[in-house]
Amino acid sequence: MKSSLPRSFLLAALTLGVPAFAADPLTKAPAPTPTPLAPIVVTASPIIDGNVVDRFGNFTTSVSARQIGDLNALDVSSALRRTPGVTISRFNPVGSYGGEEGGAVYVRGMGSSRPGSEIKTYVDGLPFYMGVWNHPLLDLLPVNGMSRIDVLKGPQPAEFGNTFGAINLIPKTAGAAEGVGGGVQLTAGSFSTFTEQFDLAGRQGAVDYSFAQGFAESDGHRPSADGRLRNFLGRVGYLLDAHWKLDVLALHVDNTAGDPGELPALATQGQRYDTSGSLVGVTISHAFEGLRGSLKFYDNQTEAVQRPGFTSTSEQSGLRLREEVTAWSGGLVTAGLDVDRMSGQGVNAFIPVNFTSEELTLVSPYVGLSQAIALSGGWTATPSAGVRFYDHSVFSSETAPHAGLVVSNQQDWAFRANVSRGVNYPGVEVGVLTAIMPFFGTSWRGLEAETMDHKELGATWTPTRSTTLDVAVFRDKVANRYVMSFGPSSTFANLGSYEVEGVELSAQQQLGGGLSLFAGLTTLSATKDDLPYAPANSVTLGLNWQQDAWSVSIDAQRQAGMTVLKQGRDGSTNSARVDGFTVANLRVGRKVPLLGERGEAFVAIENLFDEDYSFRAGYPMPGRSYQFGLRASF
Repeated sequence: MKSSLPRSFLLAALTLGVPAFAADPLTKAPAPTPTPLAPIVVTASPIIDGNVVDRFGNFTTSVSARQIGDLNALDVSSALRRTPGVTISRFNPVGSYGGEEGGAVYVRGMGSSRPGSEIKTYVDGLPFYMGVWNHPLLDLLPVNGMSRIDVLKGPQPAEFGNTFGAINLIPKTAGAAEGVGGGVQLTAGSFSTFTEQFDLAGRQGAVDYSFAQGFAESDGHRPSADGRLRNFLGRVGYLLDAHWKLDVLALHVDNTAGDPGELPALATQGQRYDTSGSLVGVTISHAFEGLRGSLKFYDNQTEAVQRPGFTSTSEQSGLRLREEVTAWSGGLVTAGLDVDRMSGQGVNAFIPVNFTSEELTLVSPYVGLSQAIALSGGWTATPSAGVRFYDHSVFSSETAPHAGLVVSNQQDWAFRANVSRGVNYPGVEVGVLTAIMPFFGTSWRGLEAETMDHKELGATWTPTRSTTLDVAVFRDKVANRYVMSFGPSSTFANLGSYEVEGVELSAQQQLGGGLSLFAGLTTLSATKDDLPYAPANSVTLGLNWQQDAWSVSIDAQRQAGMTVLKQGRDGSTNSARVDGFTVANLRVGRKVPLLGERGEAFVAIENLFDEDYSFRAGYPMPGRSYQFGLRASF
């Protein structure tokens, strides 16, 4: 067995001040001072807040709290349902049944492997997902209390390791001014659905804080399609001096969702999936001239109970260190170290099996360099390169190099190119599978990490202050995907490989009269014909209109038919498909000054045209439904 780096190495790293982790993974070197412009009043963009390209040429789409509200979203899948490059699945109006088609998010065709997803989820840059099965559970990720959701498309070794893509939820923080503010929102409507959300943020002297609490429940549109979500998020920060700050983050969730069963047999109707989890993070950050970073410690526990069936509990802990140094004019050195420890337990009521895993440890230091170079005519070129190293306590070591180039004139054009390698290690799940099927013996220890070679070209054009056009062309090659090979000598093996290529187009337009438009197109083509949740094309449209006290938000999507269900590890061919669909939603609100500055009464209509559609055959989604809501602020 290959040993991990000794704990003495980690202690030495802390003692010597190994570069630390920046609080916001999208915050890079200070941007050039913008040219002052006359203020204009704009309406918030529908669907997404915008696309961000960092100095390494990495591409990220952000959805802000404002877009989450305009979409009337209660969870991550509904908040990202119209984001270009993202596909979702779900059964119920409230709550996700499991981590597969009952509630999941897929990015550019990645994330459908079960167990062991290619996409990982994070809160404030800290891992938070079901460690036993190595894949996300969306009910662990509340959207109330979050300032935005970042979708990192493709591997970005300078930001996150051990994944082919990432979804990172960024909690809200207090504003710069002293004082306290917050709000309460209540909704009720179809299927006896009721939601309550509360948020509070304040600053007093050296202390700032934010808290959020949420509750949602629904009987569902079918028998046993019910769900209930409960969550609490708290963050307290203390400014130690002009340069150093301490932050403590705590999150707890407790949820349940029912399985309405596949029509017409309804064989699994009435089964339940309960999830709970807690995350604690402690951050020490600093900011000096030309030097900033942070050190984060985290610990989380998650539990998932499929009734009847399997109980999974997991624990993950570790640290994140990152430092960004402006060492010379135009140059930025990024370096850091991630350490993750994972363990879990499983109890299968049917076999029965009672399994406790050994602790898996992954240590991954990384370094990157980018250099801004002034060109003629006001253009700037920023080449970059870096590498992340992986040292695993069981599996072989890996490296993930990356390189990028961003060329911009700081006004209306920006071009980018990026190549990177993603690494995704098997997790605790391979030990659990061996406990259930002991004939696999110790073959899981011979597995290697899955890899993805990513290439992307893109351009952003901003011809006017109110217009933004963006295009991305990408190709991903997945290799070493691990599978279970059954036979006289059953074994785990790295045999799977496939490619996905595609195009993303998006356009944001601010019009007069308080009108804002968004349009997006995504195409995907995979060499693996049965790759789930990778529709050949999808078109997204959004409209926001605001005038005086009234506001209107419309979102719509046309999506082609697609293969569904999980991408299993047993080598079986997946033939389940659903038809394409067109779905539109509408939200109309009116300000109510008596309820505060952000006071509002609104109605939200989902599936406006009563479309018959589903994300899994035999699991129809709700028809037209209504939610009526009030929001008060203070």
